[in-house]
Amino acid sequence: MSVGRFAPTPSADLHLGNLRTALVAWLFARSAGSAFRLRIEDLDPDSQRPGVADRQVRDLERLGLDWDGPIVWQSDHLARMHDAIAHLEEAGLVYPCYCSRRDVSEASVAPQGLVPDGAYPGTCRELTARARAAREAQGRPAALRLRAGSPVVTITDRRHGVVTAVVDDFVLRRNGGVPAYNLAVVLDDAAQGVEEVVRGDDLLSSTPRQACLGSLLELPPLTYAHIPLVVAPDGRRLAKRDGAVTLSDRLALGESVAEVVARLVASLGLMSSDESRAGLVERFDPDVLPTDPWVFEG
Repeated sequence: MSVGRFAPTPSADLHLGNLRTALVAWLFARSAGSAFRLRIEDLDPDSQRPGVADRQVRDLERLGLDWDGPIVWQSDHLARMHDAIAHLEEAGLVYPCYCSRRDVSEASVAPQGLVPDGAYPGTCRELTARARAAREAQGRPAALRLRAGSPVVTITDRRHGVVTAVVDDFVLRRNGGVPAYNLAVVLDDAAQGVEEVVRGDDLLSSTPRQACLGSLLELPPLTYAHIPLVVAPDGRRLAKRDGAVTLSDRLALGESVAEVVARLVASLGLMSSDESRAGLVERFDPDVLPTDPWVFEG
């Protein structure tokens, strides 16, 4: 049994790609007889839109998905994130970084072997106190980065197999004071008792970072399953620009919820006349999921 979860950001209504990922994550957990958690990742106020979280929850319920325990709001648990940062600071594993995104982009090392694209090159890692004071005098707010030490981290993914990467000094707290995604997700998964993370394979590259941080914080290791995305005909990740891609859009076109679910199920290779969620759970086999993205053609 492996407790699972789905954790959307309330920045936009869930499109079919998001809903498909939620369905798969739910099936992984329920087919294993496990609990399933729902978390709203609402840390970034700039990415939130009024009413979106409520609509996301409603759409998940429309699909027939359920979860165990209350919905967790990430912003309710800032204290444990700041405590974790303080713990890492005490261990000498944190340093301030004054680089802008442009600075990082221009200075990032070219990927070589196990080094991921866009890896931080350590520009601010060994700044002297004088150099730091000069940057602060210029009004440059500092983010906080993990002094990772470039460890080689290996994780095993149920869809991609063994994945190995060098972990760079990634951000723990952004320069506005908000805890960064990689820190928040690691702590929240542990707090919710999550044991298996099922999500889109666009997030696979961040997983060694999260595994590294979890180990440093002495949290239980997780298992992972990153699944192919839903893409537009031109190969780009599915987005609102691609037309009627949300559940409400499809219903407005005259489709029923059952028809939308059937389409998602078919995209997973789970063809059956049994449309009940119990039937889906019974015949779900993670080992036969498609390995290529699903091309959505409207």
